[in-house]
Amino acid sequence: MAHPLALRVHALECLIETDPVAKTQGVALLADACRAGACSVDAAASLDAVAAEIPGRPARPALVPPRLVGRRSMATQEGRAMLVHALAHIEFNAVNLALDAVWRFPGMPDAYYTDWLRVAAEEAHHFNLLAAHLRALGWDYGDFPGHDSLWEMVEKTSGDVLARMALVPRTMEARGLDAIPPLRAKLAQAGDEAAARILDVLLRDEVGHVEIGNRWYVHLCAQRGLEPVATYDALTVQYKAPVLKGPFNVDARRQAGFTEAELARFAHG
Repeated sequence: MAHPLALRVHALECLIETDPVAKTQGVALLADACRAGACSVDAAASLDAVAAEIPGRPARPALVPPRLVGRRSMATQEGRAMLVHALAHIEFNAVNLALDAVWRFPGMPDAYYTDWLRVAAEEAHHFNLLAAHLRALGWDYGDFPGHDSLWEMVEKTSGDVLARMALVPRTMEARGLDAIPPLRAKLAQAGDEAAARILDVLLRDEVGHVEIGNRWYVHLCAQRGLEPVATYDALTVQYKAPVLKGPFNVDARRQAGFTEAELARFAHG
């Protein structure tokens, strides 16, 4: 019998891969191997990042402050391509953040690692859908600039898995639950039904990703004897997380595991 793949070691290898095609293929193969029972989860191992830069990413797109990414008019094909590119860039970063959640934090239950590998595989699928649509519009990933605000929060929370779960999936990624429906409407109104259908896939899957973040956040709070809402408020201040602004997609957030107390706060946002 072949020696099982070390899930966390291979997740780190995928994370440092710079080529988007190789990265997404590697994630898919690792997820397939784990579904087939051919992975071992060495949760206790403390891994050291190699000298390669984390995360691995291609030379393009150029990274700029969010305000310099450019306006996206839905009236032109280039404007729609800019929006699809921005979404592809978010999904590429989301692949990396899920892989980082797998390799970086030892001592979690095995289900934590397989949950986040599933997220990485789904984000890789999202990226490939968007990159293919971008090519159909006449552009490639890297042709427009991107920003790095999602990964910046990953770096800030690299020392504590509780902060990571609080501030990346259930803060940064949860904003996608609010943003996707109006973007879908704009693309559909502009006649890009193919892009609108891709956003339907993203919204469906992102609900599950945020739910995973919520579930492990609550697990860690219980383990540490912390009250989740007050702890979340303290973490947002400690790590200077973005202040959330409405309108909020309360239905999707409810499906993603936010409590009624939290949803009541969003309702007034």
